[in-house]
Amino acid sequence: MIDELRITDLGVINDATIALHPGFTVVTGETGAGKTMVVTGIGLLLGERADPRAVRNGAERARVEGRFRDVAPALVARVEDAGGELDDGGTGPELLVARHLTAAGRSRAYLGGSSVPAAVCADVTSHLITIHGQSEQVRLAASDRQREILDRFAGAALAAPLGEYRSRYAERRSTAAELTELRDAAQARAREADLLAFGLAEIEKVAPEAGEDVTLAAEAERLQSADDLRLVATSALAALAGSDDEAGGAMTDVGMARKALDGQGDAEITALAGRLAEVSYALGDVAADLARYLDRLDAEPGRLEWIASRRSALQRLTRKYGATADEVIAWSADAAARLATLDSSDERIAALTERVTVLDAELAALAGRITAERGRAATAFSEQVLGELAALAMPHARLVFALTTGELGPHGADHVDLLFSANPGSEPRSLARVASGGELSRVRLALEVVLAADAEHQTLVFDEVDAGVGGRVAVEIGRRLAALSRHAQVVVVTHLAQVAAFADQHYVVVKADDGQVTTSGVLPVAEEERAAELARMMAGLETTDSALAHAGELVELAAATRRTG
Repeated sequence: MIDELRITDLGVINDATIALHPGFTVVTGETGAGKTMVVTGIGLLLGERADPRAVRNGAERARVEGRFRDVAPALVARVEDAGGELDDGGTGPELLVARHLTAAGRSRAYLGGSSVPAAVCADVTSHLITIHGQSEQVRLAASDRQREILDRFAGAALAAPLGEYRSRYAERRSTAAELTELRDAAQARAREADLLAFGLAEIEKVAPEAGEDVTLAAEAERLQSADDLRLVATSALAALAGSDDEAGGAMTDVGMARKALDGQGDAEITALAGRLAEVSYALGDVAADLARYLDRLDAEPGRLEWIASRRSALQRLTRKYGATADEVIAWSADAAARLATLDSSDERIAALTERVTVLDAELAALAGRITAERGRAATAFSEQVLGELAALAMPHARLVFALTTGELGPHGADHVDLLFSANPGSEPRSLARVASGGELSRVRLALEVVLAADAEHQTLVFDEVDAGVGGRVAVEIGRRLAALSRHAQVVVVTHLAQVAAFADQHYVVVKADDGQVTTSGVLPVAEEERAAELARMMAGLETTDSALAHAGELVELAAATRRTG
């Protein structure tokens, strides 16, 4: 429920604060005074599009602030998730919602003191306020809106199967989308699988090993210089051990030096002889290793040709699947995993097809339950609305929720059409085609009165609910709005005294003109001034004695209605 609404520099309203109480509040004023700016301001709090032309002439920005109490815990959680918080208003937590609009076209929304996108603000306030204006009458003619109203009346009995249906429908839609994607891509997957299989077979045939290309390149380089290496190794071996046809070499010289020093009996000479022995052993080891190296060079006559062939096979792979043997091996692993996924697509298609079949059966069963519940609700709803229409001076009206079952959709299989006739003998037809503006206003009000039990702690705003009516019908509209206000906070912008008389609280929009700028303010009407304001509404600019008398009668009638409930 909204406790206070403040509007600054919006339209012709300079600065106005409206303190709202539970029950029925009416806003009146002369044509062009700015009554609709009250509704426009509330609409901004609901996240409606901000029109910079609504900023008052000469002002930089317009501001609208609303203070709410009795906010449901679920909505409090949404406010906190958005970074806002509730204030301590003394009588309980209060939520402050604001919308700022600049003349340059920039708009900002605030929820619980935190700046949020307008859509986030609307997500909360839409559960607190509902505006019924001319646009709602247009919406009422749409089948989707008529279905929403019927489902709201049906309540929990429909909510359970409908919630389950929507969950299944969403799953069916995502499952069918995946199935379609897999089927459409079947040829592409087959081509990809063939390419992957070919590549894996080609790699498997060569069977590269990790780092093999690097190892073979080094060995090839060594073998390509074998002649030079053989000459170097032979020369080194000859220097150590002498040539094959003559003795000598370093090993012989060292041996002769060691033999000369052996057995002299001198400790220092003996030590030097030991060192020469170590040198002799080391030279023998090196000479043996050189001999073995030369033997290996001579033992691999076809090795270089084999290495060249092997490197050529590896290069064919590295041109396609990676720059190195290691990258080729990695591609092979990835390709094998991808191929396994592609091979499982047929199994996935079969599983998805089966799931769609199951979901279709479940949806059909749930849709049948939904249709049955809607049928029961439609009968009861129509009867109650007809009772309200009779009270609104439409005793012969007929209102029928016609259900046509068709293909399954997001909300079931039902197409809802609200059929209406105002006169006896007329066959009910679609509401949008046969109802006048005044009749639509009364049908809309009758629907809201019946649905009022679900509107606890909610604010209902009516703009031009009395369009196209007057006289006794206007009195009945005022009476029904008063009845509606026993269940919800009701705010009505009206030009009819017959409606305004039933309000618990009355505000009037007063216009002032200094010759250059028109400014309006919103003032409360004291109880003792009600009759004069109602008389002005009935008589125009001049209040006549008869208008005052008639206004007095309206005030007494409305007071009696409020007392009797």
